[in-house]
Amino acid sequence: MKIVILIVSFLTILNACDDKYKLELSSPKTIQVNDILTISVREKDNKPIDSIQYFLDGQKLKSNAEIDISTQKLGNHAVSATVYFEGKEKKLTNAVTFLAAKAPEMYTYEVINEYPHDPEAFTQGLEFYNGYLYESTGQHGFSSLRKVNLTSGKVLQKVDLDKQYFGEGMTIFGDKIYMLTWQSSKGFIFDRDSFKQEGEFKYNQSKEGWGLTHDAKQLIKSDGSDHIWFLDPGTLQEVSSIETFTNKRRAEKLNELEYINGKIYANIWQQNGIIIVNPENGAIEGIADLSGLQSKAGQSGENYVLNGIAYDKENDRLFVTGKEWNKVFEIKLKPKQ
Repeated sequence: MKIVILIVSFLTILNACDDKYKLELSSPKTIQVNDILTISVREKDNKPIDSIQYFLDGQKLKSNAEIDISTQKLGNHAVSATVYFEGKEKKLTNAVTFLAAKAPEMYTYEVINEYPHDPEAFTQGLEFYNGYLYESTGQHGFSSLRKVNLTSGKVLQKVDLDKQYFGEGMTIFGDKIYMLTWQSSKGFIFDRDSFKQEGEFKYNQSKEGWGLTHDAKQLIKSDGSDHIWFLDPGTLQEVSSIETFTNKRRAEKLNELEYINGKIYANIWQQNGIIIVNPENGAIEGIADLSGLQSKAGQSGENYVLNGIAYDKENDRLFVTGKEWNKVFEIKLKPKQ
């Protein structure tokens, strides 16, 4: 019992000694990545500090407390300092949010063509491949994967999901079609030509399925948050992610995705617009206001918004539609004056 009392007393004294040092780590709460991140430590009563080692996301910094963050991903980061004093050490940590270097460019649009679209299709994913539109639809009992004639709007090929699944985004990668479900934590793999189901895959870090696209090497997935995930096409596991930010704030509710000329185009749930995202760091480089298309397509309300982006790379054509819209629009984005 005496030993326990002595140990407790010793720890109390040691903590009291540490408490005599009133250390404070100073850093900004938000910062644009084109600025230099400056962090510092001070003792409020100016008591001596032997040395300080600074860290960014757990990585030791070679230099002092001025940090070039221009190559960092946007979003939440941790800056910390290990402070050495009187033979002791103490670790201090702050959260810092990295923002885009500049404001996004604003776009409006011009309608080039209009095509018929099934007004009962609750569109979740849209892709242009080999002259046809491929589309995934949602709602329990109505979810499907479709091949559609662009000009006529006629559904040429279709497979329905079991009614327990709420279909979400899809993409064509190689000779496979990958399709997400919303809250079932799984996706399906179909043969591109026959639509025969060949497998399924589980989500790991991204808990829900919303939008899906791909670049030359990997699948790209949204989960309804501000995150975009990059999936290994072999294992279908999330290997990395980005957080999406402007120079002032984060984006949320990312939905349908399309990879166009090195950028990720994304719909935002309950909004009639597109954001253009840098896949390297998550910076929102453009925002397209597509207001007006919803009413042209016979819809209204936040549940029946724009949700569907497809790109014909060969002919440089951009197509958009929405949930239960009666039209697909070919549009051209134009910088806002």
